[in-house]
Amino acid sequence: MYNLSVPISDEDILQLKVGDSVSLSGVIITGRDTVHKWMFDTFIKKTRQPEADDLEIYQAIKPLLNAGALYHCGPVVAGLETGDYRFVAAGPTTSIREEPYQSDIMHHFNLKAVIGKGGMGPETLAACHQVPGAYLHAIGGAASLIAQTVQRVIDVHKLEFGVPEAMWVIEVKDLPLVVTMDAHNNSIHAEVKTRSMVELEKLFAL
Repeated sequence: MYNLSVPISDEDILQLKVGDSVSLSGVIITGRDTVHKWMFDTFIKKTRQPEADDLEIYQAIKPLLNAGALYHCGPVVAGLETGDYRFVAAGPTTSIREEPYQSDIMHHFNLKAVIGKGGMGPETLAACHQVPGAYLHAIGGAASLIAQTVQRVIDVHKLEFGVPEAMWVIEVKDLPLVVTMDAHNNSIHAEVKTRSMVELEKLFAL
């Protein structure tokens, strides 16, 4: 078990190998499809102009993502009426949807850890090697248990995207994760896909 704290150093990332268990603590940010597209279009490819509070939010999240962690999560949040936010469920969402954006976002923000479920593709794996960073697999179906690791909700940005799609700035303690893509070009997901294709071809050959 590796105990990781945000900000995460290159040395911490480079010691991780696929299959390692990780306990993560510190301030992280949630982000799903809408957030990734907003980051990518507005600040990386710059195909849209910043609007409203975009620049203010960018300045707020940039230091948090630098050597930080982005969690693919659409939480269930209580206290929306009062602003006394509390995570009720915090399970991971399927990560592969963010593959078109993730590599560029990792490079742009110096993002060290991407958290989600199901793994990601070759561009994200390459970014893990280059940045360096790692993909950390969260436990699907354990949303309420993961929510118990959320110590507090510090802030929320882009709530107009909707509660699941907003950027929630949270402090976690001992969030349990498994390294499934490391900085050494290893991906459990790619290995499983390769093995599965071999077995599938055997079945078709029968």
